[in-house]
This record gives sequence, C-alpha cells and structure tokens, in this order.
Amino acid sequence: MEVALFIPCYIDQLYPNVAVATLELLQKLGCTVSYPLQQTCCGQPLANSGFSHLSNKCNENFINNFSDAGYIVCPSGSCTLHVKEHLESQSHPSKAEKIKSHIYELSEFITDVLKPKNLSASFPYKVGFLTSCHGQRGLHLSSMSEINEPSFSKPLQLLNNVKGIEIVMPRRIDDCCGFGGTFCVYEEAASIKMGKDRIRDFETNNVDYITGYDVSCLMHLEGILKRNKSRVKTIHIAEILNSGTNG
Repeated sequence: MEVALFIPCYIDQLYPNVAVATLELLQKLGCTVSYPLQQTCCGQPLANSGFSHLSNKCNENFINNFSDAGYIVCPSGSCTLHVKEHLESQSHPSKAEKIKSHIYELSEFITDVLKPKNLSASFPYKVGFLTSCHGQRGLHLSSMSEINEPSFSKPLQLLNNVKGIEIVMPRRIDDCCGFGGTFCVYEEAASIKMGKDRIRDFETNNVDYITGYDVSCLMHLEGILKRNKSRVKTIHIAEILNSGTNG
C-alpha cells in the first residue's frame, strides 16, 4: 500500500524522532512510504489565530504536494483535523476535497485501513494515556465520556496489543491538557493550570511515561514535567508502536 507521509512543522523541527518512528512503523506494516520534500506548515496556527484567509499559500502548497497521494498519513490529530476541515482552494477545489477525504491520523489509519493482526511491539513500562481533544472530538478516534455511547478508542486498541505495556487511564479520561494551540499563548495561566492538573492525575498513578497521538499536547506536558524535575517522560504513540527488540 502506497502512503504519503505528512509531517507537521513542529514535529519536523522539534521532534524528528516521532517522524522517523512513524516512517519505520508504516514500513514495518507493509506500506511503501513517500515523503513530499516541499511540504511545510498546513496553516493551522494562522487559522487558530483568526487569520485563515492568509493561509492560501499553505493550502496551495499542501495540494501541490499531496494531491496525487492515495493515502496521506500524519502523526498528529490536530493537523489532520485542520486539513480535513479547512483545506480549500479556488483553483483546485476537487483536489482539495480529495485530500480531505484521504488524510488519516496515524492510529486511525492503522486501525481502519491496515488492520494488522500483530504489531510485534514491546514496551515494558507503565504508561499513562492522554486523550487529545482534536482527535477525540474532531476525528472521533475515541468515545466521549459525556455521551451515552459504547466506549471505544482506536489508539488504545493499538496500545493494548503492545507486549509488556501497562496502560493507566487518568481519573478524568478526556479532560483537555490545556495546550489548545494558541490558547496556551493567549491564556497562559489557565493553560499551565490545566496541564498541571493533568500531570498530577498521571503522577498519582506512578507512570513512567505519558503517551498520546498529538505531539503538541505532549510537548505542553513535557515542559511542565521538566520544570518540575519529574521523572515522568512523554512519548508519542508511534514510538511505542515502533518499539521492540530493535527499538
């Protein structure tokens, strides 16, 4: 299966290990992966700040890079959702619509499209799982606690197949971590307080790692953890699913 890999700019610049883990994981699962070299920011920061009308060049560049792809896979729920909801083009509307229906967050792609029988991953640690808002409420990667519906979680479905891992859920399973894109800039105090509350919930359970599918959320918590000199580390779900005897 041929896949085009979309790596958000902050992952490229700050967490390239997540991009490498995503690439290796998809290859292990039998995908032929291409990486369009001219890709850059999808335009989400502009949209979050109320300037989506200034992201036209980001949109056109994204279309130029990914319009021929059968599947587009991204290790970020928030960037995937942004493309699905906001990608548009006056000159190439049909290409934009095709991309919007063919882009997948990583765990969504693995569970819904690849459906592997065995991940061959091993991660013998106690891991707290962070549910991020964009993935849950926008991409519907998991059920929402306030809605009376059958419980499900695509990322947890994958993590539960990792050998040796002990998954710990926070007491309030789908509270926001406080990052919220530009929210953490304009509402810094509230953002930090929300992040500290989230971390306290995990630390109470003595986890070794906190994992999730949005690096932005993990980055927010990582900053607080480091300032508090906590032993707890953050790790993206791709790094866990790619781990094993050679990981």
